[in-house]
Amino acid sequence: MGEAKPKSPTGVWRTVKPFVNGGASGMLATCVIQPIDMVKVRIQLGQGSAVQVTKNMLAQEGFGSFYKGLSAGLLRQATYTTARLGSFRVLTSKAVEANDGKPLPLIQKAIIGLTAGAIGACFGNPADLALIRMQADATLPPAQRRNYQNAFHALYRIIADEGILALWKGAGPTVVRAMALNMGMLASYDQSVEFFRDSLGLGEVSTVFGASAVSGFFASACSLPFDYVKTQIQKMQPDATGKYPYTGSLDCAVKTLKSGGPFKFYTGFPVYCVRIAPHVMMTWIFLNQIQKIEKSVGL
Repeated sequence: MGEAKPKSPTGVWRTVKPFVNGGASGMLATCVIQPIDMVKVRIQLGQGSAVQVTKNMLAQEGFGSFYKGLSAGLLRQATYTTARLGSFRVLTSKAVEANDGKPLPLIQKAIIGLTAGAIGACFGNPADLALIRMQADATLPPAQRRNYQNAFHALYRIIADEGILALWKGAGPTVVRAMALNMGMLASYDQSVEFFRDSLGLGEVSTVFGASAVSGFFASACSLPFDYVKTQIQKMQPDATGKYPYTGSLDCAVKTLKSGGPFKFYTGFPVYCVRIAPHVMMTWIFLNQIQKIEKSVGL
């Protein structure tokens, strides 16, 4: 009688694999993109052009300031990207099965992208709030600075000073922005892969790179107006009377439109595009490489 074979963990790994891979690829991309993200936030806070912001940061705060908030950025990827990429792959697989294995139409991919973005944003908002505040802290007067030491200290202070529900401050615009970004990013990537690979007959490297570039562009174009509103809501401070400049995201959007017109929402678009598009591209490229490594070792 032969020995019983150990139970294979394949079923468990197959379930968690999309989430693990998504989070890992997002965290690797963040390590590269963090300095550009820092400059983007400073531009949105009205500190000047990309060149001016970069020069001022180097002169006044040093090179390390470009990586301020990195711990929050990594925590955000570990929650937000893990949830959104994982849920997108799970939902896509289920939809393909229901479609008898045939490729999904673009509208269905877009709906799945919207859903995945909302799921990811709900998990990632606390870390996103900590990241925005840490990046904006140096722009505040010394008396108003929060001086968070790292992401976990920021979360602790937010809960202690404002209550646990404050971790989801700005969750409305965050979720909407994430839905817009992921609709552009996720749906366009899968659609582009099919086009480059099946219609143009490109190889793997060209397909991944081309689809990643298309994905990054649409992610940027769809999400910047929502990102602008989200940033303004999350970094706002009360005045001397305790009144906040905006009552909510809709109020912020209306006041911004009245004061600066529709193009105000695209403040910092070149830097935002330079930040979002490479992050999206590197997330897909890292994900592709992770999947190749896993395949080579039988995972």
